[in-house]
Amino acid sequence: MAINKKQVGVIVAGAAALALVGGGIWWAVGSNTSSASAEDTASTEEQVQAASQFDLTSQNAADRPHIDPVAEAVDALEASGFQPIEAGKLTVAISPFAAPLGVLASDDDKTVIGTEADFGSLIADGLGLEYNPVAVNWADWPLGIQSGKYDLIASNVTVTEERKELYDFASYRQDLLGFYVKADSEIEEIDGSEDISGLKIVVGSGTNQEKILLAWNEELEAAGDEPAELLYFDDQAAGDLALTSGRADASFGPNATAAYKAATTGETKLVGTLNGGWPETAPIAAGTAKGNGLIEPVQIVLQSIIDDGTYAEVLERWALTSEGVEKSEINPPGLPKAE
Repeated sequence: MAINKKQVGVIVAGAAALALVGGGIWWAVGSNTSSASAEDTASTEEQVQAASQFDLTSQNAADRPHIDPVAEAVDALEASGFQPIEAGKLTVAISPFAAPLGVLASDDDKTVIGTEADFGSLIADGLGLEYNPVAVNWADWPLGIQSGKYDLIASNVTVTEERKELYDFASYRQDLLGFYVKADSEIEEIDGSEDISGLKIVVGSGTNQEKILLAWNEELEAAGDEPAELLYFDDQAAGDLALTSGRADASFGPNATAAYKAATTGETKLVGTLNGGWPETAPIAAGTAKGNGLIEPVQIVLQSIIDDGTYAEVLERWALTSEGVEKSEINPPGLPKAE
């Protein structure tokens, strides 16, 4: 097994700096990785327990911020001719795979909470509609949006040029991916194809991170090196267990969720980050069926909450401030199609 022996510690300034502050995870996005100073590491260790202070009960949904209807968005919605699946409601598909993005409340196992649920709720508020969240498997949202089962997807979806052919998007967050290994793993850094040679890596099927690993495997095979073995699991818990039990060497997925697990369990550690659109960049966005008229009103609401500070309030309460954006864009440049 190829193991990179470079010292990395935690990812810091000039990369993606991880600190646990105010009860959560804070990220500073940069371009490269470097090792942390002893002071930085100590600070992280002292604050790691704070991440367990998130309220993951249904009370969290009751405490989420709300806004009044945004007149411009309401007018735009009426002018668009869009008709919600359920009259007077905005049905939002959310995949509750892990905190802090989306998770089922611990006390009832049905209330969807997290950043994506908060944003879905605010969009409904701004449109003057009742919020109707629906928990779905992540792989099921594309057909659900196309078929009219859901009005909107708000679940850590990265914009791609291929997806833009079928869906309209309004951006609302930056994208960041992370490599995680067992806390006692000898693997200390993953930042390129040479670092995954021979490893078994848990990754989601059909995701952008899978595309990255497949591209890296092509590089390895072209160089005559052993590719990584990609492991797929329908259940997130099964993938986590594969990593912590040693059946997998690493996992690769949304950084915020993996960081939350690492901080609260102590069973895994961060060994590398990439922009979610590597080698390109692309944002996270809410999506609707193409041309149905909904995305313009949604973008108006998103820009409104960015401007009035409610957006920052959501990111702060989930400690994802550095993933924020200053502007919501309709159908921004996405990841290019695979050739």
